[in-house]
Amino acid sequence: MAGNTSFPLNSLVNLLYFVGGSTRLSCGGTKKSLVLLQCTFKKKAPKATKEIRRFAEKAMGTKDVRVDVNLNKHIWSRGIRSVPRRIRVRIARKINDDEDAKEELYSLVTVAEIPAEGLKGLGTKVIDDE
Repeated sequence: MAGNTSFPLNSLVNLLYFVGGSTRLSCGGTKKSLVLLQCTFKKKAPKATKEIRRFAEKAMGTKDVRVDVNLNKHIWSRGIRSVPRRIRVRIARKINDDEDAKEELYSLVTVAEIPAEGLKGLGTKVIDDE
């Protein structure tokens, strides 16, 4: 999860995370999966977007988190109440170019490509900047 890797807050870094399972997006019966169980079925997709935003804020240490359009489409691809249980995301910490910005860095969350083998056994990976 977010605590496994630590980088200085002023450095630019790209990370691949696996968001899902029983902690954030699933609707199973365990105690950890109460995030989406406690909301009505008409609010599951917006709640999942907020949870991914909160996860990225905690992992990268920036208050300014921007969600990519493709990630939003992936969350909403099965409708408002059938949210995907597992999502592979890429979180990049970037420099904010706005002159009147409150923070100098922001996090951009995009959906990552899923390998042919599937999502099983994937962990956090550091990506070299392009």
